[in-house]
This record gives sequence, structure tokens and C-alpha cells, in this order.
Amino acid sequence: MAGPAAGTSRLLRGGMGAAAVGLLLIYNSVDVAPSADPGPGQAAPPAATASASPGAVGPAAAAKPAAAAAPAAPALKRAKPTRLRIPQIAVDAPFTELTLNPAGQLNAPPPEDKNLVGWYRDGAAPGERGAAVVAGHVDTTKGPAVFLLLSLLVPGNKVEVQRADGTVAVFAVDSVETFAKDTFPDQKVYGKTTDSQLRLITCGGVYDKKRKDYLDNVVVFAHLESSRKA
Repeated sequence: MAGPAAGTSRLLRGGMGAAAVGLLLIYNSVDVAPSADPGPGQAAPPAATASASPGAVGPAAAAKPAAAAAPAAPALKRAKPTRLRIPQIAVDAPFTELTLNPAGQLNAPPPEDKNLVGWYRDGAAPGERGAAVVAGHVDTTKGPAVFLLLSLLVPGNKVEVQRADGTVAVFAVDSVETFAKDTFPDQKVYGKTTDSQLRLITCGGVYDKKRKDYLDNVVVFAHLESSRKA
């Protein structure tokens, strides 16, 4: 997201293959000219904290330690997500539903709420078969936001999604990667899956004042490990 003094800008520049509808989405949000550079500690963590991959950028991009993948749990029935918890980075946030604007672009979560995550409601729900997409701001005009520390997650960390049906879907992180927005790998991130997976997405890397945008996206890849009653 854009610098805290500026409001927010595009989260995703690449297209997103929406499940079953084949739409191209671009995650846009408010684009306001910055009045100052992002303040210390308010921009996204450096891209070097995310694992390198095809399309990853940053001279210091380095792979994080691999963890043994936990077996995937059976997919759950569809249910709306209500709350996201990631204890390792102190995330405890409610969900809002993300929809498309008339241009076929995905609307971002409201920028005035820095502790809010968005779920693309026309795609898979977290816990359902497919790759559920959850996005959040890294910062807003009010300062650091919900996904400020997203790139610090490592394989094996747990992501919990409370759902409207009274269940909690528990995901295990598989990898954390950083991609240049101009070469975002749509198929890798949004492609169809045979099990239940989760994608957590925010901005990262360098903030470009001319573009009013961060140059990269941080993407967390995770799979459903288990579920329980809330």
C-alpha cells in the first residue's frame, strides 16, 4: 500500500483469475499524491524478508528456512470468514467482503480502517476447496496497518480463520514470496487447486513516489491443516 502520509494505492497490479468466472481483477484502492515519504517503521518490511522465487525482486531476497509440510485436511463447506488471527505477527482482525467495480477491478478494504482484512467473496471461501484470497493494507494514512509484518511469517506458522458456520479453519504457511507487481505470476497465486488453500496478499518492497505505489507484492501461500469448532 502507499506511504502512510499518502493514503493507499494499488495492492495488485496483475490480473487475478477468479474461480469459475474467469474475470481479470486488479486490486485497486485510493490513489492520493503523497505529501511526504513513508515514515520510518511505517512502510512494509524489506522484500529481503520474503523468499526468492521466479519474479521475486530485490538484491537481498533470500529463502526462508523450509519446514516440513503438514498434511492437508479435507476441504470444508462454504462459509463466510468473520475474523483472521495470526498470532506470530499479532493480527486479530475482522473481515470485509471485496467485490468488483464496474471496470472489473477488485475494490480494496476501506483505507480508513487499518485493522481490517478483505476477502474476495466471489472466489473460494477460506476452508473451501480452492485458493481463497485475503488482502490487507500494509499502511494507511493512519499509520501501520494490519499486514505490516506479513512478510515475517515463515513456513509452519499458523493462520486461523473464524467462519460464520461456527468453525475455525487452521492454515499452515507453506511459503512467503515477494513478486514485482509488473510481473505478478497470476497463475501461481490464483490458479485452481485440488485442496483448500489460502493466499494472504499485501504490498511490499520500495515505495515509488511517482507511481504512488509500492513496487512489489508480498504473498503468503498456505494450506488447510485442520479445523475445529470456534
